[in-house]
Amino acid sequence: MPVWDDLVGQERVQAQLAAAARDADALVTAEAQGAAPPDAAKSKMTHAWLFTGPPGAGRDTAARCFAAALQCVSPDRALGGEPGCGFCDGCHTALIGTHADVEVIRTDLLSIGVKETRELVRRAQLSPAGGRWQVIVLEDADRLTEGAGNVLLKAVEEPAPRTVWLLCAPSLEDVLPTIRSRCRHLTLRTPPVDAVADVLVRRDGVDPETAAAAARATQGHIDRARRLATDEGARARRAAVLKLPLRVQDVGGCLKAAQELIDAAGEDAKQLAEETDVKETEELKTALGAAQGGRMPRGTAGVMKELEDKQKRRRTRTQRDSLDLALSDLTGFYRDVLALQLGTRAAIANEDVHDALDRIARDSTPESTLRRIEAVLACREALDRNVAPLLAVEAMTMALRAG
Repeated sequence: MPVWDDLVGQERVQAQLAAAARDADALVTAEAQGAAPPDAAKSKMTHAWLFTGPPGAGRDTAARCFAAALQCVSPDRALGGEPGCGFCDGCHTALIGTHADVEVIRTDLLSIGVKETRELVRRAQLSPAGGRWQVIVLEDADRLTEGAGNVLLKAVEEPAPRTVWLLCAPSLEDVLPTIRSRCRHLTLRTPPVDAVADVLVRRDGVDPETAAAAARATQGHIDRARRLATDEGARARRAAVLKLPLRVQDVGGCLKAAQELIDAAGEDAKQLAEETDVKETEELKTALGAAQGGRMPRGTAGVMKELEDKQKRRRTRTQRDSLDLALSDLTGFYRDVLALQLGTRAAIANEDVHDALDRIARDSTPESTLRRIEAVLACREALDRNVAPLLAVEAMTMALRAG
């Protein structure tokens, strides 16, 4: 199965990346044979790429597929086969994350700082250890601090030979202008709902009805659709969020709904912490030579404090991400309400709560629905500006009540 099969509904982007992989393969082959390299002016390959697109479009997947195609060592290439076979050692190890020359950077924190970026830039200066290219995939380029972006700029501007940067961000505006001007830009679209449902059936074994419902509810967001289709807890949390518009009839209901939303997000963060924090802490203690009974050697308090700070920042991001997911579901709810009020032919995403949609649509106007959508978006913006989550959500629920 070619690596491109992991891309869903991105035919145009796939064609561009496949062409670039062919030109990259021709360049490496010519160098290995001591032949003249292909005309660089006509090559579809370049040293830095920027993948943008809405959440769930598959930016990270596209970058990893391209990285695998660049490392493809299938003997079929000599017979005219396309790079990115999906079966060879280069493709397989790049896709599962064990290839020595493919570095995938993702963060559980709110930002990527200067220290981490400098280490990444040092890595990028190395020649490929065994593969054909040194590939750096930065999945959260939008989380670079300004200082980290400036550190990255020089490396992207003047990369080492055979080094390729693959940056991923939601939009061009999320990346420093100086960086994005030095990258080839690829925009991914939201995958069609039918294509997402088909993937859930073929790859995850989800029954067609559940797959179609999950794909429709998430409006083409692949990862969220998979989680919704396979995780009972995720379905329960979504159902609770979609009841919120019916609970904001008075001030007390608004405040209670806001607190429950915050508590649910905090519970998600707590569950992640229970799964990872204890394991990380024990592994670090062992590495530092903790004595029997857990007593730490002298001089290690700073390292342990650094780990605790990292875990605290990760819990904060997990809570923010969980809240953002809930707000996305709310936006989709009111979008459906607006579609019913305007009598459009747009497909209803939340068919499972059609009665609630009808009730809200009958009892309000399109103008009030638009104001409610704006209130949800304002809450997301407030959270991005580090407003206290409870205050931001309380302000939103009061605005939803006012309409």
